[in-house]
Amino acid sequence: MQAGSLAAAKTAATAAVLSLVLGVGSAYAYWSTVGIGSGSAASATMQTVTVDAFVAGDSPATTLIPGGTADAIVRASNPNAFAVQVYGFTANGTATADASHPLCTTTGVTFNAPGAPLTPTVSIPANSSILITLPAAASMSTASQSSCQGAVFHLPVTMAVRK
Repeated sequence: MQAGSLAAAKTAATAAVLSLVLGVGSAYAYWSTVGIGSGSAASATMQTVTVDAFVAGDSPATTLIPGGTADAIVRASNPNAFAVQVYGFTANGTATADASHPLCTTTGVTFNAPGAPLTPTVSIPANSSILITLPAAASMSTASQSSCQGAVFHLPVTMAVRK
C-alpha cells in the first residue's frame, strides 16, 4: 500500500469514528433532554345537534315545481357550549307532504345532498339555532301527483357536524 493511500484510509477511518461518536453524542443529548412545565386539558361530550322542522316565519325563497329544483331550508339547533361546524347532509327517508295535502301520496320529491364538506363552511354558534339554505337540494319529478300542488314537503335528513 502506498503512503498516500494509507494516510487517506486513516483519515477516512478517523472521520468515521468521529462521526459515529458525535452522532451518538447528539442522539444521547436529543433523547436525554428534560423540561419543566404544566398543562391541562379537558374534554366534554358533544350533545346532539338537531335538525328541526320549520317554525313560524321560516319560508323558502324558491318554489318547487314538477321537473325542477328548489332550495331546501333546515333549522339546525346546537345545544352545546361551543360552536360546531356543519360537515354535510344525507337523505334519511322518503319525502312526505304536509297534513293539509293527504291525497299527495306520490310526491316525486327527493333530497339532493350537497357535497361534504359544505362549501362555504357553516358554523352554528354555541347554544343557538340557525337557518341553513341548501341551494337546489330538493327536486320534484314529473311523476308527482297534481294533488301535491301547494304542499310543503317534509324531507328527512341527517346532518353531520364537527367540533
